[in-house]
Amino acid sequence: MPEHALKSDPFPEKDEMTKRKLAYIWSLRNAAADKAGQQVAYKGELRYMKSPLEFLAESLNRTALGDAYELVGVIYDDDPELPRDQRKIEDYGFAYRPGQQWFYPAELEVQGRRMNDLLLNVPSTYRRHPRGSAEHVAGKRDFERRLYETLVELRAEVVVLDGLLVILDELVRPGAPFARRIMNIHPGVTRADSPYQRRGAWATLDALHGARGEKIVDWATMESVPVEPLYLTGASFHYVDNGIDSGEVFHDVLKTKISPDDTILELRWNNFNDSLFPALHEGLALLAEKD
Repeated sequence: MPEHALKSDPFPEKDEMTKRKLAYIWSLRNAAADKAGQQVAYKGELRYMKSPLEFLAESLNRTALGDAYELVGVIYDDDPELPRDQRKIEDYGFAYRPGQQWFYPAELEVQGRRMNDLLLNVPSTYRRHPRGSAEHVAGKRDFERRLYETLVELRAEVVVLDGLLVILDELVRPGAPFARRIMNIHPGVTRADSPYQRRGAWATLDALHGARGEKIVDWATMESVPVEPLYLTGASFHYVDNGIDSGEVFHDVLKTKISPDDTILELRWNNFNDSLFPALHEGLALLAEKD
């Protein structure tokens, strides 16, 4: 990202009646792992797996949240040329096609616009190169520059990350234009001092093992140690920094009960509905009041 871009101020003065322009960034491959938009097995029946994006659309359409925010773009970072991304979302594809499974109802609208018309691809192409290589480092910088330019073009003032499988760097450094304007909704409590803390990509599975009295100490080998079982999990709405779910927590909800015999998708469904959706809605409402 050019140094001059970091010094510019893309945010005009706002009056109290103007809606905040909201951009949403996600990884389709993460939503695919959740079976977003599909019926999933749940305790002997089927339940619809609503994504956080679909929930947000409903909230903007039906609640006062729509008076505070305007959704201006939905960015995904998946790389159509990367074979592992192709495999992970093969049931969906990189764009909606009639008759094919999609992440939400194809006709979904948000604030009078078709959700599919808001989709933008800013691929994280640096993932094609070995981690730590010169191409990877330069490509990561280029990805964040393109992401920055897209957010500025959208005139985004608040950004929500949902399952973005990328760690941001320059975009969220102290003093950068989007520092403390980018929030993450995470399916686990991220407070460092909480006994229920579940950071990282394995948060839901970590919570499920925790309810079974296990702590995974090596996710590659699934080596575990015994711990006192914990039967609750939740979600955090937090500022994004350069770490893994380590930013300051703005709002969290801890209301999801765990049964040791839950499947990962059963627990994911429960946590979305009991904790993550409330944390997202309440967090954005509180953020609007703060601003």
